[in-house]
Amino acid sequence: MLTRLSPAIRQYLVVTGNYWAFTLTDGALRMLVVLHFHGLGYAPLEIALLFLFYEIFGVITNLVGGWLGAHLGLNRTMNIGLVLQVLALSMLLVPAAWLTVPWVMAAQALSGIAKDLNKMSAKSSIKLLVPGEAQGKLYQWVAILTGSKNALKGVGFFLGGALLMGLGFAGAVAAMAIALTLVWLLSLALLRQDLGRAKNKPRFRDIFSKSRSINILSAARMFLFGARDVWFVVALPVFLSQTLGWNHSQTGGFLALWVIGYGMVQALAPRITGKASGRVPDGRAATVWALILTLLPGAMALGLMAEWDPTVVLIGGLLLFGAVFAVNSSLHSYLIVSYAGDDGVSLDVGFYYMSNAMGRLLGTVLSGWIFQLAGQGSSGIQACLWVSAGFLLLATLISFGLPRSSRAA
Repeated sequence: MLTRLSPAIRQYLVVTGNYWAFTLTDGALRMLVVLHFHGLGYAPLEIALLFLFYEIFGVITNLVGGWLGAHLGLNRTMNIGLVLQVLALSMLLVPAAWLTVPWVMAAQALSGIAKDLNKMSAKSSIKLLVPGEAQGKLYQWVAILTGSKNALKGVGFFLGGALLMGLGFAGAVAAMAIALTLVWLLSLALLRQDLGRAKNKPRFRDIFSKSRSINILSAARMFLFGARDVWFVVALPVFLSQTLGWNHSQTGGFLALWVIGYGMVQALAPRITGKASGRVPDGRAATVWALILTLLPGAMALGLMAEWDPTVVLIGGLLLFGAVFAVNSSLHSYLIVSYAGDDGVSLDVGFYYMSNAMGRLLGTVLSGWIFQLAGQGSSGIQACLWVSAGFLLLATLISFGLPRSSRAA
């Protein structure tokens, strides 16, 4: 069947399949670590700290990974990411007594490097597989890749829980390592050898983007993702558990379903933003959607201050926030691939996703710190929501500097 498809579509399917397989193991591994260490008696904030190196090394990897992709080719950086994830999983197969916090943080650091190498390679590859004039198709392909990734990450949460119950921690990790090794071997055979290698080899100092549009979009992306994670990563799960009395299955299951729904909306973003009218989005669209999103966390904080039912406020608000955030994220993912240069595309994409990782890191740290500083409970989640609204306002203001154009789809 694959032989009947065009070479570009075959490569797109290989890249997407790689990304899907990696994403399943990434989501499952996160849930395995959370559930396993919670069972060992770790507090929520202590568990969150296990992922600190995951985010820190994501920042570094995106910055350096783009340069590597331009030199080595995106096929190699994608395959290196798969191998590193297998190594990260293998590190967790040591005897239980060796699973100390530093060891698990080191494994998560390796997993963070692997994840961002894989993501940068996948997003950059799409730019090279779609003709430059086919912007509508580029938007659709990026939306499908991004949306399916996030939906599968939610599925990975369920997969991690199911594997833990069925195989135990070591068995679950071993099964994922074996499956990902098979994916890596297939990737070595099927992925094009020269994909994304720059004709003019960039110098290391070229990892910092010289494009005004990409710098502006990257700054907006940092505050966009910081605004999500500042209340979503630590504050929300702890609030649902401690204040609303949800058990861990309810909390984990709801957040997994939210991520799946979020990914589905991302995949549908081209329809939502009006691609059917024959136009693809520009900086104006990014600004408008960021402004709409800015209103939501502030409205949720006001609802909690007015002592409305916190379950209704947070669950209803989270569903709305997830849908609008998904459109914002999909718009950004298209714009960075569209803005990036054809030669050495991974440099621009890597720099951009470095800002994405920086936003996640900032949001993760602030989520625990602000929630605890503000007294946890309702006052803690309110403080995190106000910071989220402030970050989104900054993202909106920054987005005013993006190019305004109306290119045909």
